[in-house]
Amino acid sequence: MKTKLLLIACVFCWVGSLAAHQLKSGVTTILFNERTGNIEVMHRFVLHDAEHAVGELFNKKQADIHTDEETRALFAAYVLEAFALETADGQPLALESVGYQVEGRDFWVYQEVAMPSALSGLRVRQKALQELWTDQQNLVNIERNDQVQSLQFNAKDEWLSVSF
Repeated sequence: MKTKLLLIACVFCWVGSLAAHQLKSGVTTILFNERTGNIEVMHRFVLHDAEHAVGELFNKKQADIHTDEETRALFAAYVLEAFALETADGQPLALESVGYQVEGRDFWVYQEVAMPSALSGLRVRQKALQELWTDQQNLVNIERNDQVQSLQFNAKDEWLSVSF
């Protein structure tokens, strides 16, 4: 009986892990750093999804982000193109690339821009991977003055907004 229960538990774990991996998602965090005067942007994607995307987007059969600098650079550049910030009145914020890195099972891409003097809100666009997978969910968390506001991007979303 114990063996049968153990087998059932293992099957549920395997199915749960398979289902969890099938969920396509990315998380972006936007921080207002008062010390530096910058808005800092950090994008996090599951490494496996990033490698699969590079293969699809750039017809790169051997997409290995762990060992190949060209693959890392391709995916980072793609993320930078898929994301944009504007002020509440639609003025683009010129984000600069700060870099990218592999950390465990995740791939991170970093950007920043100087904070505008008067900012009543943000318009955000996060389309990364949504042309590949229509079920791709991109969560954007905006952290300012010890408060967090979140935007959830689906494939049909272009620009979403927060007010301060």
